[in-house]
Amino acid sequence: MNRQEISDAVIDVGWRYILSTIMTTVPVGSIGQAAEVAARCTAVAGDDADRHLWLDLRADHVLLTLQTLGAAKVTVRDIELARALSGSLREIGLATVPATERSVQLLEIAVDALDIPAVRPFWKAVLGYEDEEGNAGDPGAAVVDPHRLGPAVWFQQMAEPRVERNRIHFDISVPHDAAEGRIAAALAAGGILVSEAAAPAFWILADVEGNEVCVTTWQGRD
Repeated sequence: MNRQEISDAVIDVGWRYILSTIMTTVPVGSIGQAAEVAARCTAVAGDDADRHLWLDLRADHVLLTLQTLGAAKVTVRDIELARALSGSLREIGLATVPATERSVQLLEIAVDALDIPAVRPFWKAVLGYEDEEGNAGDPGAAVVDPHRLGPAVWFQQMAEPRVERNRIHFDISVPHDAAEGRIAAALAAGGILVSEAAAPAFWILADVEGNEVCVTTWQGRD
């Protein structure tokens, strides 16, 4: 499935495609209700729960993430699970929605490097990270938090040394229908639009001192 097909398959039930995952939130009224949501989702996913479903519980919402571990991508089974989970939660009066106080998102940190194989082991060790399952054979692939709490760190190939510009930047991956609002808010807060040449895949923004961040979506990448 390409990115457009994945997005089309889940958008009507409140899920959004972000960085090789699909994500949604379930608003709840207490941590106890969040635990009930988690139990119900685990039961619906059955034997596939451990290899597809990630759960993050808070007192006001549950964050649901689906991805096929070992493949590092969204598969047809993840689509099936998303629709089944949303349907099951609707039966008890709960909704899967892409936003509570803000849209679902994923944060990555990009490190520009001349020699990626030389710097990647340092970041993997100092952060206590590991190779992403499904990408372990790629020396340039991101390293990830084994507990999925911290942002992934990936490595961007440099063609020549650069000393007058920052070499680490954030990538904020947001739903495709939330990007314009996020960018507008950043610009209203004093940000600068550096480039939109690659939009809607990504926009480059910066603060007033030139520190850069990319707001990214899945669009424009197929």
